[in-house]
Amino acid sequence: MQLRQMTDPNLILFDVEAESKEQVIKQLVSKLAKEDYLESEQPFLEAVLQREEVSPTGMERGLAIPHGKSTAVKKAAFAVARLKTPLEDWESIDPTNKVQLVFLIAIPTNEGGSTHLEVLSTLSTNLMRDGYMEGLMATNSKEEFLSRLDIEEKVKSNSDKKYDKTVVAITACATGIAHTYMAAEALEKAGHELGVNVLVEKQGANGIEDELTPSVIEKADAVIFATDIAPKQKERFAGKSYVQTRVAEPLRQAKEMIQKALSNPDGVVEENDSEEASQSSSSSNGSGGFLKDAVQAVMTGISYMIPVIVAAGLMMGIAKLGAMPFGLVNELHEAKYATHSNELFVILHHLDKFGVLIFKFMYPIFAAFVAYSLADRVGLVAGFIGGAFAGGLHHTFWGIEGIPSGFLGALILGLAAGYISRFLNQKIQLSKNFQAMKPMFLIPAISVLSTFFLNFYVIDPVFGGLNVVLRNWIESAQGTGDVVLASIIASATAFDLGGPINKAAGAIAIGLAADQVYPLTARVLAIVIPPIGLGLATVIDKYVVGRRVFEADLRVAGNTALLLGFIAISEGAIPFMLRNPLITIPINIIGAIVGASTAVLLGAVQWLPLPAFWGWPLVDNLWAYLLGLVVGASFIAFANIFIRFAMIKKRELAA
Repeated sequence: MQLRQMTDPNLILFDVEAESKEQVIKQLVSKLAKEDYLESEQPFLEAVLQREEVSPTGMERGLAIPHGKSTAVKKAAFAVARLKTPLEDWESIDPTNKVQLVFLIAIPTNEGGSTHLEVLSTLSTNLMRDGYMEGLMATNSKEEFLSRLDIEEKVKSNSDKKYDKTVVAITACATGIAHTYMAAEALEKAGHELGVNVLVEKQGANGIEDELTPSVIEKADAVIFATDIAPKQKERFAGKSYVQTRVAEPLRQAKEMIQKALSNPDGVVEENDSEEASQSSSSSNGSGGFLKDAVQAVMTGISYMIPVIVAAGLMMGIAKLGAMPFGLVNELHEAKYATHSNELFVILHHLDKFGVLIFKFMYPIFAAFVAYSLADRVGLVAGFIGGAFAGGLHHTFWGIEGIPSGFLGALILGLAAGYISRFLNQKIQLSKNFQAMKPMFLIPAISVLSTFFLNFYVIDPVFGGLNVVLRNWIESAQGTGDVVLASIIASATAFDLGGPINKAAGAIAIGLAADQVYPLTARVLAIVIPPIGLGLATVIDKYVVGRRVFEADLRVAGNTALLLGFIAISEGAIPFMLRNPLITIPINIIGAIVGASTAVLLGAVQWLPLPAFWGWPLVDNLWAYLLGLVVGASFIAFANIFIRFAMIKKRELAA
């Protein structure tokens, strides 16, 4: 793409004075409107600012690329601001980035899937070229700036160069935009300098680009997987030496990665002659290979699970909000509304049930894609079954009593299914005539059977035992004081967000309330404090520490968790626990204890199991209840922000 065709001299501003990114964006939007690229200024400005909340538009080396899609845009274009003073608080992929050059891209809605990604990829790629940013910053006129926007791709045009080695690569980041292309450019450039032919396939937001053909892969000496998510169609590289790394690594050490792939690879993508079989790579020989595999697997599972949580929460939220004017929020699930004379009640009833049904598939989807990340397609079935066990679907279908293992069970069973399937795929060797039996019969049979026994003898008994211990613990705490009992109930409720321990605590707490022994104040507060606190953290982090501390997918999950928290659905916060349980679980427990204890000490009393906001008016001493909610949620929000910020700074210093 020729960038100069997307702008004109009147859209280029030099020496712009601004104290915030919002001021820069508003100036550029006004300029686009003045030059008649916009039907209306305000709708496009809102679209750009909404996009800013999704993920960073600050890049590296002083560049930021805000963008927006809107029906208010008449013609695709971009405006440029070169700032007089760099901005340090523009959230960027590179945390040290000080933004001085801003490209604001305006795209009509009907071009949203093509034009803006092409502009973004071109700018991201050009950013990696030596002298590109320096040239743009050094220009003295708008005409010179325009002339420097597009550069010749000398590396790719050098057809006479002879290469002794060929390395192929896949780059893919979570959002599929900037780093996907920047990593590809870094690898190609480093390969040119080393005399190695590097060919990169980008698996970005626009799908697979520059797809590697079978003939190219066959001639390759090694492969680099620079990905933050599981690469697609990994089976094509069977038999090739490989290196697995994060997508940002080529920006720092592309040459070292190419040399490692050729001389000291992490392993070999296992050979398999069956076209229907899925492949997996062998375990990394490098330091921390197992941990890296597991972390990437969990991230992949979370990325597929979040839409399930959002969809379920929205269905239940719509149903409950629709029932509020009729006072049926807590009765909506009752069977009589399935055949009620009022058709609206019937729809709301089934919509609420539909949301509950979707939630049932949260853990199967998560565990399936955890296993998929580790073993590719051969891991999907065992992972899905493991997640079904974790969600308690076997209790439902078998008609037995039991408490599901929840998110911890899904995590363990998903990882186990992936590693077992990968091991079987590597170790089972069959003759060519029987190869199809391996992925279609042997691996599913053995991996699913292994998942069954692991759940039957370990996962269910362990978490069932935990529930028994917890129940005895809570019952023994009666009479030891309001705050002690409130702390025990709150900690158990917040531990696994709707999981088995939460449900055990709930059963006992409701029983105590039904007998007028102890109110449900601590219980209902501990349901809503964690999701509201975590959701709040994703909103205010940039104002508290001056930058984002949560990844883009967790920010989306945070918005959902915040909404679901107010309607008492705590599962919206589960992605945070899966991503980093050692941080999230203790903070949730402490926040719930602090909030519940504050409310109880100040005299808040809630006897009814109504934790959602429509139940708040029924609380005695509502001010104390709300104060406890604010205290607990604030603790969770600020603790998460400061701890994650400290971890980020530590990683930056180590790098």
